[in-house]
Amino acid sequence: MSKTDMSDTTREYLTFVVDGQDYGIDLLSVTEIRGWTAERPLPNSPAHVRGVINLRGLVIPIYDLRIRLGAEAVPPTVSNVVIVVQAAAGDFGLLVDSVSDILPVADRERQPVPPTAIAASDDFLAALVARDSRMVSLIDLDRLVDANSADAPNLLAA
Repeated sequence: MSKTDMSDTTREYLTFVVDGQDYGIDLLSVTEIRGWTAERPLPNSPAHVRGVINLRGLVIPIYDLRIRLGAEAVPPTVSNVVIVVQAAAGDFGLLVDSVSDILPVADRERQPVPPTAIAASDDFLAALVARDSRMVSLIDLDRLVDANSADAPNLLAA
């Protein structure tokens, strides 16, 4: 495939809002979108891991993206949404404020994330997309939950 062909590839992203900001994840990684359900806390978990839920017999951790993205923690309400995703580290849920839409993005529209003072452990933004007056930050799920980190979902297995 030539470089020209790659720049014409379009992927779809599920977009959502966290603390008034727009984010997106690859639609192919989404397995379910569901309303908020109370979780069971896990001792000694990182602050952004709210706990686990039983999803039809599968125990999955719930990540509070408000906390993970550095926003103020607020108690979830019935208006919050959990996006269940599948990544290299396993299945997990992302607690977000609301789901927006599905955004088709051509590879040529993806802009690099400007270099900042973000720690390497928080380097999970894959790209930025500017549409009209909207800026969407695309999240790399595999970097959001690194399989080698202490907060990886697959470490919950016995």
